[in-house]
Amino acid sequence: MALANKESLIVGGELVTSLASPGQIVPVDSEHSAIAQCLRSGSKQEVKKLILTASGGPFRGFTQDQLARVTPAEALAHPTWVMGKVVTTNSASLVNKGLELIEAHLLFDIPFESIEVTVHPQSVIHSMVEFVDGSVIAQASPPDMKLPIALGLSWPDRLDSVSNPVDWTKSHDWHFEPLDESVFQAVRLARQVGKAGKSYPAVYNAANEQAVMAFHQGAISFDQITDLIERAVDAHQPDTELTLASVLEAEKWARDRTDAQIAKAC
Repeated sequence: MALANKESLIVGGELVTSLASPGQIVPVDSEHSAIAQCLRSGSKQEVKKLILTASGGPFRGFTQDQLARVTPAEALAHPTWVMGKVVTTNSASLVNKGLELIEAHLLFDIPFESIEVTVHPQSVIHSMVEFVDGSVIAQASPPDMKLPIALGLSWPDRLDSVSNPVDWTKSHDWHFEPLDESVFQAVRLARQVGKAGKSYPAVYNAANEQAVMAFHQGAISFDQITDLIERAVDAHQPDTELTLASVLEAEKWARDRTDAQIAKAC
């Protein structure tokens, strides 16, 4: 099954993974498609860490004060990918990378402590796997969703001439830098939410969707998106057992609570 809607996996968590056979869910996200390809280079016992790459979005290098002043139009000006409004905004806030962190844990059964995020503005290295011997295997291709989509549909086989490869006859400058989680706190929060499990990821996702909508309506500032998510997560009291009903209830609670918080801010 080629999975393009990561939110269904993230909010469903073990409800989804427990129903799937090993290897049945094939990711379409470029980062997770890259990891799946890299994992072919060794056994699970040989994996030391997964390294998700992030473009950094349009606000890479911004301070917290600068983020408070950005506009919806600026948030939609992604430097690499052309996507929809919510996903593009999530990329700018790094919420998308937080969701992908949880997705990587669920797909590959790797502890959160062994999943890292690094900023790679060129978006050519889509993700990497570090093995216990010190080797790092990376998947490189120009940013084009044709490749992960084709792989998702044909996995484990490859189709012919799906996209153009990197042109090795030309010079390339690829940069990597650490993510400043003190400014872009969505990844730190996602790691916390993922470890907590239960219906916390559903709250994280639902609160974000309401906050993003409010940001584009001019009701809140960009930096308040992550703040509203964290408030919802901190206030959430999950059921002891994860069920479909508890997920749906948590989502509704998070949306209602976040909308109420937004109304107070207006």
